[in-house]
Amino acid sequence: MNTEARILEAAAALLAESPAGGISIRAVCEAAQVGAPTLYRLFEDKAALLAAVVDHAFEQYLASKRAVVASDDPVRDLCDGWDNHVAFALARPACYKLMYSPELGGRPEAAGEAHRMLTAVIERIAVAGRLGVPVDRAAQMVMAANVGLALSLLYRPDTNQDPALSDSIRDAVVTAITTKAAAPEAAASPATTLRTRLSRTPPPGFTPAETALLHEWLGRLENPTT
Repeated sequence: MNTEARILEAAAALLAESPAGGISIRAVCEAAQVGAPTLYRLFEDKAALLAAVVDHAFEQYLASKRAVVASDDPVRDLCDGWDNHVAFALARPACYKLMYSPELGGRPEAAGEAHRMLTAVIERIAVAGRLGVPVDRAAQMVMAANVGLALSLLYRPDTNQDPALSDSIRDAVVTAITTKAAAPEAAASPATTLRTRLSRTPPPGFTPAETALLHEWLGRLENPTT
C-alpha cells in the first residue's frame, strides 16, 4: 500500500470511529505513521483530505452501481438506485454525513459521478416516453429527496423509525416525475422525450447550429414560462 492509500485508509477508519464525525490531521498522521509535511504534499489542506476520503469511501459504492446491468424498466432501476443509496448511507453514516457537510468546502468527485449516473437513468425514462418533467428537474427532485431522506434517517433516527418511510417517499417522488407505464407516449412531455432522444442520437443531416437551435426550441417547450 502506497503512502497516499495508507493515509486515506487511516482517515477513513478514524472517521468511522468518531461519534461526531470529525478527525484531526495529527491523528491521521499518527495512524498512518507519516509526518504532517508528507500528508500536506499529497493533500493541500484538511478539506482536500476529507474530500479524498469521501471519494475513496464512495468508490466501492459507485463501483457496484457501475456494474449494474440496466433492466428493461428504467423506472424500476431508478427505484433500485434509491434503495441502494439509502442502504449505503445507513451502512457508512460518518462518510455519508461528510459528503454533504459544509466542512468540505467543495463538492467531491463522487457526488458528481453519482449525479451523472442518476441523470443517465432518468434520461432512459425520458427516452421511453415516461418522464413528465424535464430531465434536469427530475434529477434535482430525486437527488434532493433521496439525500434529504438519508440525512434525516442519520440525524434523526428516533423520529424516523417507520420502515416503510423510504419506500413511501421514493414512490411519491417517482409518481411526481413519471407517467403511468400503461399510458401512451403522448401522455408524457413530448418535448422532454424528443429532446432526450436527440441528445442521444443527433438528427442526421442537421448542422451543429441547427441541432442546437432545435434543442433550444424544445427546451422552451419544456419550460414555457422561461
